[in-house]
Amino acid sequence: MTSPIVTRFAPSPTGFLHIGGARTALFNWLYARGRAGRMLLRIEDTDRERSTKEAIDAILDGLKWLELDWDGEVIYQFSRAARHREVAEQLLAAGRAYRCYATAEELDEMRKKARAEGRTRLYNGLWRDRDASEAPAGMKSTIRLKAPLTGETMIEDQVQGRVVWQNENLDDLVLLRADGTPTYMLAVVVDDHDMAVTHIIRGDDHLINAARQKQIYDALEWSVPSMSHIPLIHGPDGSKLSKRHGALGVDAYRAMGYLPAALRNYLVRLGWSHGDQEIFSTEEMIKAFDLPAIGRSAARFDFAKLANLNGHYIRHSDDQSLVTQFEGVLDYVPNGAAVKAKLNLKTRAQLLQAMPSLKERAKTLLELIDASYFIFADRPLQIEPQAAAVLTVETRALVGRLRTALETVSPWNAEATESVMRAFAEESNLKLGAVAQPLRVALTGKTTSPGIFEVLSVLGREECLARLADQASA
Repeated sequence: MTSPIVTRFAPSPTGFLHIGGARTALFNWLYARGRAGRMLLRIEDTDRERSTKEAIDAILDGLKWLELDWDGEVIYQFSRAARHREVAEQLLAAGRAYRCYATAEELDEMRKKARAEGRTRLYNGLWRDRDASEAPAGMKSTIRLKAPLTGETMIEDQVQGRVVWQNENLDDLVLLRADGTPTYMLAVVVDDHDMAVTHIIRGDDHLINAARQKQIYDALEWSVPSMSHIPLIHGPDGSKLSKRHGALGVDAYRAMGYLPAALRNYLVRLGWSHGDQEIFSTEEMIKAFDLPAIGRSAARFDFAKLANLNGHYIRHSDDQSLVTQFEGVLDYVPNGAAVKAKLNLKTRAQLLQAMPSLKERAKTLLELIDASYFIFADRPLQIEPQAAAVLTVETRALVGRLRTALETVSPWNAEATESVMRAFAEESNLKLGAVAQPLRVALTGKTTSPGIFEVLSVLGREECLARLADQASA
């Protein structure tokens, strides 16, 4: 019987959950969920100086917003330091590790010499076969792995294929520092083993770590999990991803008005392909995702593609769900507080009524918020500069006459207001557009909006007549 699939996402809490980390979490989540497995979350907080509670909170919040859940409790690596030390001592007792008493000056000299000679093995094995009795009095030792000096270390990577390192180029790495704290390399191996991780899926910047960790596994006679090292994400120009390209935290994408489902869909297609399919439901992703379909070359981040995909998700979202997500992003946007203060039963109902039209043009929730401004605007409206040019002395007079015509409308709805407006335009020998555009500006402060009859219906009789009166007399 095969072991159940167990993956893990193991971020270091030294900053936000960046976009590359989010994709790694997604790939781990999809692989586990598609095979009735488990995805564990381990916070690798052994770097005590750089690990912060704020970063941990940002990682957890980012995963929750992306709707990537994990199994069991969050595991904090630092809390397992005693177990890591125990394993280091176990290797020492078995003769597969040794105490090293090299001084900082000696280590520095070794590194300089190795680099001058073009060698990647920086430690010269000074204490590999020496007795501890030769150590300087009172000096604390590190514990180093007694790595093989000849032969090869090899992994079969599900993305990179067979990867081989020559052992003569790999150091006897430190397992336990002189102060007794375990190193990252040891902690990761022990944690993955103890957590019964079957598949390690991570960025290919960890590929060199795979060689060192494989040597620890071998020394402990533990089975090595399947490894998959996924290429990093680059900018559109092929260079390393920077903030201008999209190397931002997941919270930044939330603040920019992207939907979690759209971001998940975009991330899954960064480096993984499934024929020509671009749009995936979560269920389709889970069913189709597999590791060998991940390419070996770096994926390129493209904001335009993300925006277009997000627009697709907005257009196909349930209106009530969009109202909820609209509210959820208000805390993250500059004018969000003002809109939030005006959310009540009436404005929520108006927003829901307008949503079918609003969502047709919007690519982000921020664009939705901007387009819905007319619902939440204070009187008298602030008119955008471009729109102000529409309101001339003549058109303001036209707005006043139109207001008088609209006063008679009952009941107030899109059909009734359209009928009166068409009759007004005909009587005035004007095209409907010549009437509709000044009306739009007077009611919304902008030159673009949902259909003018829908705007009239959404705002209601009292508000519309009041706004028209403001502009007619201005």
